[in-house]
Amino acid sequence: MGRHARKKQKTSSLAEVQPLGVVVDDADTVVKDQEELRLESFLFGTTDVAAPSEDHNIFLDDDREYGGGNEYQNVLDDELFALDEATPEQSPSAASAPLLSLEPSTSRKASAWNDVDDTTLEVSLAADKRRRKLRDALAEDTVGGREYERRLRRQYEKINPTPEWAANARKRLHSTAGKRRRSATDSETEVEEEQQQGVLNSLLSGTETVLAGRRAKILPHGTLSIERLRDANLPAKAEGEIKAVHFHPSPQVPVLLTASSDRRLRLFTVDGHTNPHLQTLHVPNLPISNAVFHPGGTSVLLTGPRPFYYTYDLQTGATQRSPRGLWGTTFANNTQAAQDGSMEICAFDPTGSVLAVAGRRGHVHLVDWRTGGGQVVGSVKMNAGAKSLWWSGDDLLTLGEDSEVYVWDVGQRRCLRRWKDDGGYGSHLLAGDRPGKYLAIGSRMGVVNVYGSEATSGSAERPKPLKALGNLTTAITSLQFNHDSQLLAMASNAKKDQMRMIHLPSLTAFSNWPTSSTPLGHVTSVDFSAGSEYVAVGNNRGRVLLYHLRDFSTL
Repeated sequence: MGRHARKKQKTSSLAEVQPLGVVVDDADTVVKDQEELRLESFLFGTTDVAAPSEDHNIFLDDDREYGGGNEYQNVLDDELFALDEATPEQSPSAASAPLLSLEPSTSRKASAWNDVDDTTLEVSLAADKRRRKLRDALAEDTVGGREYERRLRRQYEKINPTPEWAANARKRLHSTAGKRRRSATDSETEVEEEQQQGVLNSLLSGTETVLAGRRAKILPHGTLSIERLRDANLPAKAEGEIKAVHFHPSPQVPVLLTASSDRRLRLFTVDGHTNPHLQTLHVPNLPISNAVFHPGGTSVLLTGPRPFYYTYDLQTGATQRSPRGLWGTTFANNTQAAQDGSMEICAFDPTGSVLAVAGRRGHVHLVDWRTGGGQVVGSVKMNAGAKSLWWSGDDLLTLGEDSEVYVWDVGQRRCLRRWKDDGGYGSHLLAGDRPGKYLAIGSRMGVVNVYGSEATSGSAERPKPLKALGNLTTAITSLQFNHDSQLLAMASNAKKDQMRMIHLPSLTAFSNWPTSSTPLGHVTSVDFSAGSEYVAVGNNRGRVLLYHLRDFSTL
């Protein structure tokens, strides 16, 4: 009875075929990597693999059949796989057990939950027409649950590829923290793209407000980026001429008021789309000619050609008439002075504590608004009738019928200085910006003189205008600055479409708006929103046109 070959393989001794002085240690074989074994074989001419003998039944693969070489002929089979070596905290028994990783490593996060049925699930790709597109070969039919999930994901990404911006963001997210410094050969376009992406990343990585960190944009002259929106008062049109339009002073409250000749006050929420109507207030005994928000944004002041006013509280919705005895006995008799009493021309100071009201014969009355009831506490007198009022900080500027501008110290009730408007074109309208950089005076001839800060600071005895704007030819009835003193809107209601938008840094009119086809009509009032995103234009047809200034958009 001959010996079995496999039996001979088990009883054969490895010591008989190993070179002298070589000790075989399986633990060292597990720990040593392929590179270390190759170096030992190169230096010492030895190997840990036993040389095959003629008595052993060893089956060898032909390398040429698979197109491979003989570079792995001296490497153990176990060393062809990646070994997960034990950490110092693991036991020696665990360290000696090799852990094979047959799946390629990925950088994806570990799944939060795995379905145990995916390993046993089998799906037929040929049975359903909708799943046949997932096959890699026509003869392929059944696949496992994990493979089916992978092919579904592949098909979805094929139909809906990853956007370029998402792919770029993912690359930057997984990039290493220690980046090399940019070389001098990089293009300026790449630098600009990275700067823009850095701004976007800083915006999306935090929850701080966008408006707080927004930088002021410098408008270019020549063309204005503007678009028309739905009329602001489209949900509740006025039945007469628009007398006043005014935006709420707070940027967080997008509310617009409109006052019309039908003796009604209307409030709208301006969103640029539907502009829903909030409230309508009817005042039968007051022909409203002026309506403004209080600088604190808590109430609305309604005035007209009457010796009294109305206030509308926005929080409570209560309407209150001016208290009795506001003017003392001035309007208590039947004289002509009492009959001509009017509060059409008035203006709040920046804090809202004092209301200046233009009276007859050059008197300007000061109403204390801090008590809530309103009481005349003093007055100042000009040499001619007052045509317009404007506050520059704590100083009050008044424009007389003789084209003279008075600067008053309200606390001491005295005139600090006065000067005459340049040209003397029948000045009758005065307006300035919030920071006090510009002062504009409109005349009956359509000329608007624009002065610098020396007109309010008193650095010049007789200020000279920066420029006399002659874009209009009829009497100026509306002057309005935007919040950052880059735009000036001037208009006249004497003729149709008499409105111009001025670029203040260059003191030139924009050429692209308004045009001859812009349906402005007879413009009666103009106002900018708190952040200049919108501009509202009221006309004599009871419409309030709404326009969006893209340069000031927060989106």
